Amino acid sequence: MRDGMLGSVNGGAKDQDSRWVINTADIVISLNGRDGGKRFIVIGTEDEYVLLVDGKGRKIDKPKRKKIKHIKLEARAREMNSRLTEKLISGQKTTNNEIRRALAEFAAGPREEGGM
Repeated sequence: MRDGMLGSVNGGAKDQDSRWVINTADIVISLNGRDGGKRFIVIGTEDEYVLLVDGKGRKIDKPKRKKIKHIKLEARAREMNSRLTEKLISGQKTTNNEIRRALAEFAAGPREEGGM
């Protein structure tokens, strides 16, 4: 598996656009298929494909293999700065529970301090 896969059609170095580079631990949304609209975490890349997990329907031991053109980048791993991100990038063992928790926290959005 390689980290950092170009999703453009041409794929040349001069054509690279950072919007199309998908890395391990990025959060993406599936655009097509049965899982359309669902949020996943990228755990690896293979040529023009990414390996996606959500910790529930698609677990770590059996990731979904999907073409890059059928996903939309929602958040970069470096923007999240979480423990899960560090584990995925360094290749440490990760649990489905950690994946589910990270996606749920991301969906909940940033929490504001204080309250009414």
